[in-house]
Amino acid sequence: MQTQIEFTLPRGYVDSGGEVHRAGTMRLATARDEIEPLREVEVRQNNAYLTVLLLARTVTRIGGITEVTPTVVEGLYAADFDHLQRLYERINSDGEAVGVVSCPECSHRFEVDLTEIEDGRLGE
Repeated sequence: MQTQIEFTLPRGYVDSGGEVHRAGTMRLATARDEIEPLREVEVRQNNAYLTVLLLARTVTRIGGITEVTPTVVEGLYAADFDHLQRLYERINSDGEAVGVVSCPECSHRFEVDLTEIEDGRLGE
């Protein structure tokens, strides 16, 4: 079973030195990952903050950043935050799978929702 999923952010996280970080990994969530943030004051005051804490717990790397904190997640562009939120939902939902594939021509790696593949082929 694959427990670490690679991803590429559409825009990329810009650190304090101006470096852009796009490639990263997310691990499968545990029950504890989903329970612990519910105890936090920020989540009780604003339920939308739950996603920030879930991503901070399960994103293991963004570029060279290996300590992904809530502050890092808060600093993501909206498109990147949305991308990670959808990835989290896909990989932690029953019956759905995400895979990383490479273009046969340019070797660019990208994610695909494996549940959308028809007849064993990706779309044209």
